Amino acid sequence: MLLETFKALGLDKAWGDHHSFEFQVNGRANAEILQALNTAGDVHYHPCPEAFEVAGVEKGLVHVFRDWSEGRFYPQAQRKFSVYVPALRSANARPENLLVFNDGDGYLSSKGSVRAANVLDNLIATGAIPATVAVFVNPGIPKGIVVTKNARPDPIANQQRSFEYDSCTPNYVEFLCQELLPFVTKELGLNLSENPSNRGICGISSGGICAFNAAWHRPDEFGNVISHCGSFTNIRGGHNYPYLIRSTERKDLKVFLQSGEMDAQIVTGSWPLANQQIASALEFAGYEYQFEFGTGGHNLRHGGALFAETLRWLWPAS
Repeated sequence: MLLETFKALGLDKAWGDHHSFEFQVNGRANAEILQALNTAGDVHYHPCPEAFEVAGVEKGLVHVFRDWSEGRFYPQAQRKFSVYVPALRSANARPENLLVFNDGDGYLSSKGSVRAANVLDNLIATGAIPATVAVFVNPGIPKGIVVTKNARPDPIANQQRSFEYDSCTPNYVEFLCQELLPFVTKELGLNLSENPSNRGICGISSGGICAFNAAWHRPDEFGNVISHCGSFTNIRGGHNYPYLIRSTERKDLKVFLQSGEMDAQIVTGSWPLANQQIASALEFAGYEYQFEFGTGGHNLRHGGALFAETLRWLWPAS
């Protein structure tokens, strides 16, 4: 396994998350490399206009669940997640669209680059997209681990995130479909569409490849993917996806990819190159996809600037 290889090279402290502060290659700390990449090319990217509150637009309600733990897929982990329910519900009891966000707090934050709840409020209010329920899911945290706000990432928590997000298996999507989403639907009395073309999953970095991996394994559940700076590199097998996309019968998926010239470049691979290879494979295999390659680094600034446009592309007004 790759973990054993990392240990043999003395890089095992980096295992679990390529953002690790302890990760050093050729004398440079990974955090130092990423800090440089996250500044130079992003100054011209700002949250899209729809990311700001608009007077007269009614806000959806956000339900927060903390320390939630259930089921057999990640039994030793607990997690926080939030559920956005739009103020304008579907007419005639029409089932509502669903969008799942990995690393949910980063997308939901009112001070972040995406501010997804505001974008949804504004797009739904104008009829640009259908009424959409959003589920913002954080990675699990092993029970007994306390993560302090503003502290350096806990390495054990990072390993759990990588285990959930970077693993190219059906486990995470089955966790969503069999455990978390049924709980949400029952707890809040939601009427979610079962049509995969009305359901999407979104994430950044490891959360980005996780979004693609979930839809790849269950295109009958998720027909739309949003990947920001997706980690299609040699962490837990994600570098194999270009070949798999080219050699497997095309699945009914619609894929949005975003990366940039200053995206991450570390020992596990090149994020700009990996995302270009994924886009090329999607083109070769005949997928409906959009690839936005900018000048930015490994963050959500470019993805946030494009977020309203991305949702319009996924779910154009009928």
